[in-house]
Amino acid sequence: MIRLIIIALVIIVIFFVIVMIIDGNRFVVRQYSLQSEKLSKEYCFVLLADLHNKQYGSENEKLIAAIDEIHPDSVMCAGDILTARPGKTTKRAEALMHTLASKYPVYYGIGNHEYRMKLYPETYEDQYEKYIDVLKQQGITVLYNEEVKIPMTNITVTGSVIDRAYYKRFQKNKMDSAYLNTLLPKRDMTGYDILLAHNPEYMKQYAEWGADLILSGHVHGGVMRLPVLGGVISPKLTLFPKYDGGLFKQKNSTMVLSRGLGMHTLPIRIFNPGELVVVHLLPCK
Repeated sequence: MIRLIIIALVIIVIFFVIVMIIDGNRFVVRQYSLQSEKLSKEYCFVLLADLHNKQYGSENEKLIAAIDEIHPDSVMCAGDILTARPGKTTKRAEALMHTLASKYPVYYGIGNHEYRMKLYPETYEDQYEKYIDVLKQQGITVLYNEEVKIPMTNITVTGSVIDRAYYKRFQKNKMDSAYLNTLLPKRDMTGYDILLAHNPEYMKQYAEWGADLILSGHVHGGVMRLPVLGGVISPKLTLFPKYDGGLFKQKNSTMVLSRGLGMHTLPIRIFNPGELVVVHLLPCK
C-alpha cells in the first residue's frame, strides 16, 4: 500500500513538473471586445505585461510574430517588461521595445520593477534613467503619472505610478480615494480614458478617478490556476487573489487584467500559460 502511494505521488509530481515546464514556455492569445458610446471609431491594441525579460524564441521572435499577425493599432505595456536586478543589463527589454516601436506606436506604463530601479539609485545606480532614455529615443511614449492623446481618436492614455507601499507583501495598504487625484491629470469625462495601472488591487480607486478602461498585470494569473478557485497566489504571497486575470467591472469602468508573459518571485506557471492580450475597442452602433 505504501509503495502504491509513493508511486502515485511520484507520478503526480512528474505530471506537475511537465505542466510547469510547458506552461512556463508558451503563451496564448486572449481577445476581448469592448463597446463604449464614448468611442468615435474602432481601435485595436495588444497588451503586454510582466514579461520579466522572458524570451519566446530567439530575440522574442515568436512573440513578435504573434503581434505582427494581429497587426494592432498600437502596443500598450502595463509594466514589468523587465526584472530589476542590480548590475544586470536591460538589453532584452530594449531590443523587444525597439522592434515593436519600429512597427507600432508603443505606450509604456511603469510597473513596480521599473519603479524599483528609479527608487533605489544606491542599488541600481542609473539603470532606470538609461533604460527610459533608450525607450524615449526609440519613440516610445513613457507615461509616468501623465497622459497622452492617441492621434486621430478621442482616446487618452494615462500611466499611473503608485507608491511602493502599495506593493508590500502579506498586506493591502488602504488607498485614499483622493490619492490618485494628487498624482494624475483630471478627467474631462468626454473622451475615452485608458489607465495603465500595474497593480489591479486598487480597481475601485482607478474607477473613481474616472478610467473607462484599466489595463493591469502584476498578479501573473495567480501563478497556478485551479478550476472554480482561479489563481492560487499573488506576488504579495496572499492566497486566491480577488483579481487574478481576465475581465472585471466596477460601475462604469472595465479592467482588463493580463496574466502576464513571464515569471519572477515564484518562477512557476501551472495551468497558467503566458498571455498576450488583444483588446478591440468598438463604438456603439
